[in-house]
Amino acid sequence: MAIPPGGDALTAEAHADGMLLYLERGRAQAMQLGNRGPIRFGPDGGLHSDIREAFSRVGFYVFEGVIAAVELAELRADNERVLERAPIAPDARVDARGRPALGLDFSRPTFSFAAPLSDPIGGTAKAQGRHPVKMLEPRPAPDAPAQIVEMLFGNLQTMDSCLRLYGHPQLLAVAEAIHGPDFLPSDEGTVLKDPGLGTSVAWHQDGTTYWDSPDWDELAHGFNFMAQLYWSTPGNGVWALPGSHRQGKLDIEKLARESGSERLEGAVPMLAGPGDVILANRQLVHGSFANTSAERRVSPTFGFLARRRVLGVSNVNLSGVEQSYDAERVHARARMIAVAVDARQQRFPDEPRYVYQPFAGEEDGYRWSEATRETLVKDYNLLDFHI
Repeated sequence: MAIPPGGDALTAEAHADGMLLYLERGRAQAMQLGNRGPIRFGPDGGLHSDIREAFSRVGFYVFEGVIAAVELAELRADNERVLERAPIAPDARVDARGRPALGLDFSRPTFSFAAPLSDPIGGTAKAQGRHPVKMLEPRPAPDAPAQIVEMLFGNLQTMDSCLRLYGHPQLLAVAEAIHGPDFLPSDEGTVLKDPGLGTSVAWHQDGTTYWDSPDWDELAHGFNFMAQLYWSTPGNGVWALPGSHRQGKLDIEKLARESGSERLEGAVPMLAGPGDVILANRQLVHGSFANTSAERRVSPTFGFLARRRVLGVSNVNLSGVEQSYDAERVHARARMIAVAVDARQQRFPDEPRYVYQPFAGEEDGYRWSEATRETLVKDYNLLDFHI
């Protein structure tokens, strides 16, 4: 496959044109995988066997129609509100209207910036070098901004709608079915891929801790839910190599060489519509291309892990910081699930309430309120787990 030149020689239009055949072939392959449909549970209350089989075989499953129209509208509105309060530049403290930017009182940044259509991490030593292949970086339009917001962090403290989605009873039941009733959270963020601007995420496999462990398995590094507020298409969506989550740590550079470019052979897009939620194994080889398409993607993402993979573990996170996950830290981070369940119940009182077993009987201590926002939710992501 011919590779168009990168850098200033590659326009966004040329990139989009050059991707057409690859995108359409990937779309056709994705629709043959048999890994999409509504959330279903079997007679035993566990995740339906058809879904389990497809998720294990492919590595991701598209749950269709999870988020109802009312909730989807609230998620979209919250996302726009947060973006309107973004600083005007990475080091600025005010938004476009001169107001104090959102997140100045949080300990971790809320907004991640990058140059439009760039690949800020591929081919670098960042994140422990787990993104070894540089993606093509087309030239954006002349009127494009120098920097864009590519990612939002700390969803549960910046968007009440995301906190409520986090407490979704069916999604939490799926997490329980996969990791057991004492499952744990990982981290959260929102991926932003605006048309003509959205950055690449170079091919990688999530997880750093268990690749060489004697008890490694296909779920050792957990999974992510990726909610879709708009369409996830071949041009703006996440791509993955089906089945790669079962093959251990793969040589991504070799895969790119064998494919003749960064367009990995055999990869497929995770196709989804507004209100769908993608269940994705974090060990999949996955990534996304610069968004030279005409479609916008906004994907709030939240991950879950098995407790046995977290409790008592010490490791070095992607930023090179040593950390240990003792029982106190595990309990403190897991309480966000209990808070989210109550926040959702208050907003949707007629919906069945999920019971998170580690906090069963302690619900009164984790009611959602403005006081809880300050005492439990603010800076909750300082306790994230990175396995």
